[in-house]
Amino acid sequence: MKKVFVSRMIPRQALDMLEAECHLEVNPQDRILTKDELAEAARDSDGLLCLLTDQIDSELLDKLPRLKMVANCAVGYDNIDVQACTDRNIAVSNTPGVLTETTADMAWALLMAAARRVVEADRYVREGKFTAWAPMLFLGQEVNHKVLGVVGMGRIGMAVARRASGFKMSVIYHDAHRKSPEEEQELGVQYRNLKDLLREADYISLHVPLNEQTRHLIGSSELKQMKQTAYLINTSRGPVIDEQALVEALQAHELAGAGLDVYEEEPQLAPGLAELNNVTLAPHIASATVETRTKMAVMAAENLLAGLKGQKIPNLVNRELESDQ
Repeated sequence: MKKVFVSRMIPRQALDMLEAECHLEVNPQDRILTKDELAEAARDSDGLLCLLTDQIDSELLDKLPRLKMVANCAVGYDNIDVQACTDRNIAVSNTPGVLTETTADMAWALLMAAARRVVEADRYVREGKFTAWAPMLFLGQEVNHKVLGVVGMGRIGMAVARRASGFKMSVIYHDAHRKSPEEEQELGVQYRNLKDLLREADYISLHVPLNEQTRHLIGSSELKQMKQTAYLINTSRGPVIDEQALVEALQAHELAGAGLDVYEEEPQLAPGLAELNNVTLAPHIASATVETRTKMAVMAAENLLAGLKGQKIPNLVNRELESDQ
């Protein structure tokens, strides 16, 4: 029987699937394991189901000689050295698609909360400061009929763009691969280069993967190109934004505000970020619904079981290995 290690507790349905066909071990601690702890716990494992908080690199892989499959319970896989896995004939999978709508919902939740100053207002009421309605109390910005700029028009970016129609917004987008005219018409979006998008949009939502091209995609220069009344929303990966530059821009009111679910040095925040009132902060919960997290875990388990059985892996990342399946 194949041995599988799961690096953190995940929904029971996925664990039951693995337990039915494998010798299963799960990290019993409610925390991220250090690299040494993970190496020790998974040293005899054939399969590893990990999370985006686990760094899977050459150093770790060298300590896991039996490993044949890494199933990442996330759509992004920048936490995994895919080439190192490929070199060792270790299959890598991810969980695309299932978190699209949930993440798009969260992007909109952050956008609305930031625009209407919901967190500030909530704190104000809880602190007993609300004594009466006032015409100038917590004035925010309109969302309807404004311009939404979507950076990264993949599955999640498209889902975010579709939701904009309910607010009668104009939607512009930037992506490394432009959509066809037919796709743009269907989505109701117009293409812009990044510089023009930053200048035109009232709300900018980031939906790009993290790679060398997107690291610090939004830095000091880009922030200065945004409207002073604009808001920046990030539910993709923290390092897409130069976080310290964002802090400085928010302190100087070079933009109206931001809504963040991810951070450059997660879980640490850039100095000064937590003290700002014009930023809404969430603890990386864009996919955190019972339904979506269960679907993600089940998909990761299905990928892992297929790989260990020598079957076609539904969501294989390093497709160079497909011929070996």
